[in-house]
Amino acid sequence: MIVWLNGTHGVGKTTTSALVQQLLPDSRVLDAEKVGETLMDIAPGLPGTDNFQHWPPWRPLVVETARHVLDYTGGTLVMPMTVLVEAYWREISAGLARHAIPVRHFVLHADEATLRRRIAGDTVLGPDSPFRLRYLEPYAEAARTWLHTEAEVVDTTHLTPAQSAARIAAAVRG
Repeated sequence: MIVWLNGTHGVGKTTTSALVQQLLPDSRVLDAEKVGETLMDIAPGLPGTDNFQHWPPWRPLVVETARHVLDYTGGTLVMPMTVLVEAYWREISAGLARHAIPVRHFVLHADEATLRRRIAGDTVLGPDSPFRLRYLEPYAEAARTWLHTEAEVVDTTHLTPAQSAARIAAAVRG
């Protein structure tokens, strides 16, 4: 099984995924961003883009990486990754379905003021990350048009990462 944690950049997917992994026996974290980083390392580089998800190889490579890891290890993969383009999510989820891999798709949500406060206080990427701020409106649009109906929404506005992880783990176990 895959537990996919979606949501905008800065909402807490990476932190929460590590905590979910601790709560689900026989689980591992696989960050699909690493697949994108591998593509970014190709030299000479692939055609220019502002987001590696736009490269057509990224989506099937995410599916195949997850499939091969699950074939090798079994268990559950917890995958933190923002996917805001509906067609990209459809491609990934259909690819996983072709391999009979069940997916529990969660969206970590927080109101915009909370997101801005979290982004401003980030000690890893630094305060007011332009990259993260740039995705607030695309996230809001995806949430309005498809994302919140496609996934189980966990409103993290007033939750700690541990509380969010506990809710997700309980939903997966339940």
